[in-house]
Amino acid sequence: QVQLVESGGGLVETGGSLRLSCAASGQTTTTYNMAWFRQAPGKEREFVVIASLLNNDWTTYADTAKGRFTLSRDVAKNTVYLQMDKLGPGDTAVYYCAAGEKYRILALQYTYWGHGTQVTVSS
Repeated sequence: QVQLVESGGGLVETGGSLRLSCAASGQTTTTYNMAWFRQAPGKEREFVVIASLLNNDWTTYADTAKGRFTLSRDVAKNTVYLQMDKLGPGDTAVYYCAAGEKYRILALQYTYWGHGTQVTVSS
């Protein structure tokens, strides 16, 4: 089993920034990829970004995240960080960390999930 723990959510004003972190523990030998998804009330869970822990050049952002969000890695700690800048009300959601063996952007393809951290952006 793999445990994922997110932290760093909170309330921020429009235009502000937040930094999320996700730490993996347990049987992490096959958690080669870590991703962030988000889910707003009444909406489906959507992809934000994925990063390979084996190749620093492999990072894929959703269009909504490009230019505003930046993912970084600490492979030794099995931890990824999501720096979110220029936040707007449309970014309000619960942000979930996911981990898996494959480099995938569909939520249903992930087995391991964190409990989520709430991000609220006020207008």
